[in-house]
Amino acid sequence: MKHFVTIALLALFLAACESNPPAPVIERAPQTGRPAPPAVGKPTATPTTKPADSSTATNKVWQPDSYIVKKGDTLFGIGLEFGYDYKEIAAANNIAPPYSINIGQKLSFTSLNSKTAPTEAQPVATDNGDSVIVTPITTDSAGAPTSAEVKTTGSIVTPVLNEPRAIREPYSLEALNRKTTEVKTAAADTKTNEPKPVDTKLIDDENPSWTWPTQGKITANFNEASNKGIDIAGSAGQSINAASSGKVIYTGSDLRGYGKLVIIKHNKTFLSVYAHNSKIIAKEGQTVTAGQKIAEMGNTDTNAIKLHFEIRRQGKSVDPAKYLPQN
Repeated sequence: MKHFVTIALLALFLAACESNPPAPVIERAPQTGRPAPPAVGKPTATPTTKPADSSTATNKVWQPDSYIVKKGDTLFGIGLEFGYDYKEIAAANNIAPPYSINIGQKLSFTSLNSKTAPTEAQPVATDNGDSVIVTPITTDSAGAPTSAEVKTTGSIVTPVLNEPRAIREPYSLEALNRKTTEVKTAAADTKTNEPKPVDTKLIDDENPSWTWPTQGKITANFNEASNKGIDIAGSAGQSINAASSGKVIYTGSDLRGYGKLVIIKHNKTFLSVYAHNSKIIAKEGQTVTAGQKIAEMGNTDTNAIKLHFEIRRQGKSVDPAKYLPQN
């Protein structure tokens, strides 16, 4: 019986295999040139090149970094051409008085173009037992910190105000009038003791305020080829005044054709030139204001009594008539 059941089960199994044949096996050749699957992780951005800043490319100091001395050059003339104080050029290139230069000599202006004014920081106070050390911190033109210590005795103590104390009194008309008078008096004293405001207005590099350096008839107008300024006729000893506020960077007669000369630097952009004076009153390094007397009219190095006046913008002579106010 058992043998019969086993044969029956085997027959059923074989019948099932014949009705469900196995899936065929397909041979696939390896494929080449297919892109690799993307790596798991953060996607990598394609690098891009940042365009150059056009404003940076054009924002360059107009003075050159250096200059090669040519025949006929003087330190004073080079300073006038490029808008520098000749003493600054001399100091930057270790040139001692009388400021002689040689043909082919290279003058460096790099330190002059990059020079900045010293900056100040807030002082630092440290409590060192019974003494307080106050250290004002400053930086020099190169940005290096400099400091000076000031020692004071005692420790840092926050002051406590105990006075004045308010006094309450009964209301009366006399007390009201007395208080009103005290308030008015205090306000008047405060107004009297107020410091006068300091004029901190700076001249705009592109638009200084100009005034006529002297009065007289214009005998020669500006001509870029033959006359780098205007000529104003007048009388001997007539007052010559600063045409705008600035610093006197040259006085003397070292420039051929100008006679006794005064040069004023108004800012990094503008210079003014006053030539053929009979007497120079201003001093080198002096700060002058518009309208201030700096010289007297004369005829040095010329055949007529006159003022030769120039305005130079970025070292180049420009027509003063375009800057001076209309008469």
